[in-house]
Amino acid sequence: MAVTYSAVRVSNPRQMKDFFKLPFLVYRDDRSWVAPIIEEVRRTLDRKRNPYFANADLELFVCYRDGAIASRAAIIINKLHQEKFSRRSAFFGFFESIDDTEAAARLFAQAERTCAGRGVELLEGPFNPNHYSELGLQVSHFGAPPSFFQPYNPDYYPRLLAAAGFRRSAVFQTMKNENIRDYVQKRYGSVRESPSLDGYTVRSLDLKNLDNELERIREVNNDAFSDNWHFLPLSREEYLFSAKFLQFVTRPELIKIAEHRGRPVGVLHCVLDINPLLKKMRGKMNPLGALRFLSGRRKIKSLIIFSVGIKKEYRHTRAYQLLLRAFCQTIQKYEALETTWLSDENSAVMASAERLGLVPDRQFAIYEKYIPADAGKGGSC
Repeated sequence: MAVTYSAVRVSNPRQMKDFFKLPFLVYRDDRSWVAPIIEEVRRTLDRKRNPYFANADLELFVCYRDGAIASRAAIIINKLHQEKFSRRSAFFGFFESIDDTEAAARLFAQAERTCAGRGVELLEGPFNPNHYSELGLQVSHFGAPPSFFQPYNPDYYPRLLAAAGFRRSAVFQTMKNENIRDYVQKRYGSVRESPSLDGYTVRSLDLKNLDNELERIREVNNDAFSDNWHFLPLSREEYLFSAKFLQFVTRPELIKIAEHRGRPVGVLHCVLDINPLLKKMRGKMNPLGALRFLSGRRKIKSLIIFSVGIKKEYRHTRAYQLLLRAFCQTIQKYEALETTWLSDENSAVMASAERLGLVPDRQFAIYEKYIPADAGKGGSC
């Protein structure tokens, strides 16, 4: 009996429910998978709540095989990204699928018809849903438990994308030092608190003044990363939205702010690897789970460098030296250190990673596909 497929744009509660249900079907036998908190995914994809969508459009797609959910993806069209990079492009993200090339191909064919109807010429991803969220498809170390903020997927996903006409356009990696405390002590000795030098100081995040602190961090990052690949400056509303659960994933001493005569010029931001705790929650947040999370968080000894940014005019000043020194003092309380994604092409970042004894760990890829202009015939806009 022939298998039937139906790919559609999400337009009713049943399809939305299937969109969120699919990962739990794909990974039901995978002991390494860490389920995302479902309500947080909903918040991220809520056009009304997420300020990112003030300048971006979102469409969700699902594909059914014989009436059962088989694949899903989100399509994001960001007007500001198109203007800055002069490309009629769109992102795809939140991709999940059973091991069925036809289900993935039908899903993307439907999404591409909608994109072509909007004048989109290039589809790239995964971005979940943008450049400062989880991004990339895992292409190495399959089956090993992911760290916090790392994508995770089965080994057949690259094959599904290739069969749907996508090609790799960029490859990133994470780096890791599983014995960071001993490494720092051997290389740098016993590091003490950083002194003030030539008007430069380094301090930890001040939770009592959190909104203003977040604004200082946003100011530094928007300047520091302005020339980075795919970077768009974050609005105040976007940054506050993304930082809603900041206090759950980090500690004040893990965010170092470098200042010059009272002005913020650099930020080193680390988060805790909370994935072992999230795994126990199985995608749901409830009062008892929250209490267990907070209790377990105190015992975490693994860190992730989320970002390091120094304003352009301060990159060759004492700001970097003092940030590194302050970080080395803090890191001696922990056992392991990892990074989020890094590019081999960024020699300065790679050199900094090597100073901390970090070595390559996992690889993640971005994929792209050019959409024929006639792909929009018969599709919806």
